[in-house]
Amino acid sequence: MAYTKPIPEPDPVNRVFWEGAKAGKLMLPRCTTCNRVHWYPRLLCPFCHSRELEWVEGSGEGRIHTFAVQHRAFGGWAEEVPFVTAYIDLKEGDRMFTVLRGVDPTKPESIRIGAKVRVEFEQASDEVSIPFWRVVEE
Repeated sequence: MAYTKPIPEPDPVNRVFWEGAKAGKLMLPRCTTCNRVHWYPRLLCPFCHSRELEWVEGSGEGRIHTFAVQHRAFGGWAEEVPFVTAYIDLKEGDRMFTVLRGVDPTKPESIRIGAKVRVEFEQASDEVSIPFWRVVEE
């Protein structure tokens, strides 16, 4: 089945992230001045404003910070309502927004803040794979 949701276009700032995703790796920008990982990719460290950045491979592990059940959507996402979106606290620091997998959106009471999650990638095109996060057993 064809991927019907929006597909990001890699650019020079985030190209390493998308190349990593295509290879099944979570690549994260890290500042070499303050040694902090940040999300989303940008030209300056959001913490110390240094331009000294490098890419590191993340663990692909995190925990649910918060979540919401989406009952309305448009485009390809409309076919999947209801679904759960969440902010994930990355093991390396900072936070990433995602569509959460491995949960039942009709039973939000079963979704636990702090639950362990792992990244997975879905191929959206020949060039782009999209990261999603899935709840895993502890």
